[in-house]
Amino acid sequence: MNKKLLFFGLGFILTMSACREDEDVTVPFPTEDPAGFSEIGEIHLEGGAGAAEISAYDPSTKRLFVVNNAVNSRVDVIDVQNPATPEFIQSIDITPYGGGVNSVAVKNGILAAAVEANIKQDNGKVALFNTKTYDLLKLVPVGALPDMVTFSPDGTYILSANEGEPNSDYTVDPNGSVSIISAIDNYNVVTLEFTAFNNSQADLEAKGLRVFGPNATLAMDVEPEYITVSEDSKTAWVTLQENNAIAKIDLETKSVTSVVPLGFKDHSLNGNEFDVSDEDNAVAFATWPVKGIYLPDALASFSVNGTDYIITANEGDAREYNAFEEEARVKKLPLDSNAFPNAAELQKDLNLGRLKVTTTLGDIDSDGDYDELYSFGTRSFSIWQGATGVQVYDSGNEIEKKLAEAIVYPDDRSDDKGAEPEGVTVGVVNNQTIAFIGSERADAVLLYDVTNPNQPQFLQVLKTGDAPEGIIFIAAAESPNKKSLLIVSSEDDGVVKVFEAGKI
Repeated sequence: MNKKLLFFGLGFILTMSACREDEDVTVPFPTEDPAGFSEIGEIHLEGGAGAAEISAYDPSTKRLFVVNNAVNSRVDVIDVQNPATPEFIQSIDITPYGGGVNSVAVKNGILAAAVEANIKQDNGKVALFNTKTYDLLKLVPVGALPDMVTFSPDGTYILSANEGEPNSDYTVDPNGSVSIISAIDNYNVVTLEFTAFNNSQADLEAKGLRVFGPNATLAMDVEPEYITVSEDSKTAWVTLQENNAIAKIDLETKSVTSVVPLGFKDHSLNGNEFDVSDEDNAVAFATWPVKGIYLPDALASFSVNGTDYIITANEGDAREYNAFEEEARVKKLPLDSNAFPNAAELQKDLNLGRLKVTTTLGDIDSDGDYDELYSFGTRSFSIWQGATGVQVYDSGNEIEKKLAEAIVYPDDRSDDKGAEPEGVTVGVVNNQTIAFIGSERADAVLLYDVTNPNQPQFLQVLKTGDAPEGIIFIAAAESPNKKSLLIVSSEDDGVVKVFEAGKI
């Protein structure tokens, strides 16, 4: 026998044997294919709508913790030791600690749950539990309406994005804030507000920040939505969704260092075509004289060659309250005849007439008619430099075109926010950085290789449950079956699906 072949064969056997003996070592063969994810399992949680919102995974217990607000406020615990057959274990009742639970995160055997107060405008809490016993460890007071909670990668901090939404009459509008909890210092908490930026409002608005709530200061108007933390656990970025901005936080000094307005996207340019009518009986992408407001929901961060990048899912969101509603259809608005000489044609239902836009932007000369039109969200994902906030990539209309090719594009939402990219997470598969982007209305997740942040490459579309809300990636090293997994929880039907990376 050829000695080289014998050596290779023995090496292969020894490598495989060592990996089997040590569960913590990832089997190196075969190599995973990030473009070949497929569904391997699912579980349907009781309650229907609201039964599977946000999920978090604990590698030490191989359990999944899923927000369930379908009937009452609770966290469902799922055994995923065998990810092909997830099994319900029990629920953790959250009702003793406040109102609904909005988010969960896990690190080092601790489950953190963001719990709003019974009156949303009051300060909420982050409830901390042991992931093995489910015992309550601590209740930490945070700002009003904690909407998302996460750990820093090194486990030092627990961060809560406190949205601070107003009441329906807009008579109480608490400051938006971000709470930083020390996981290594008895859970001491510092809550950061945005009052230092009140005097910079005009300058920030000129760059695309939206401050538009009735009688609201900038600090009251900002609504922190989602948080991501750099790999070195020194910096956090927070989406201010309704305000069309991202805030940057220095975790070492515990301070908000900048608010970065995101500007607008021009849908009159080639590559930014979109479908604007739900009554044309067609998926018809075209350019229109409309600007999109990014209004990102989820965001994730990753690093390439020492440079931090942020990826945002540009869902869009409109304020709708009893005392204030910004949304209107184009056909209901008076359009400036100079800016829109063909207004009558544009306002037909088969054209722009059905499209929902904001009434808070566009009347440039304050004469009562609209010189520009601004729609909610940009139906895309974007990548921004972490240090500067400069956009390095936007997916244009590719998300919706790929969904149309997969025959899952939601044409009945064309007049609103289209496919609504809402969730995003990032993971490494086969040394490639992969972004997973959830489309709430198409009931799908799109996979992109973002190893080169300037030129992401589309990989595939995965069909999910109804309205995917929570998207988590589990690296092979922490996975219960030592394979890279994607877990998607869908809020409208209570379905949690498990997808596994393919093999090359």
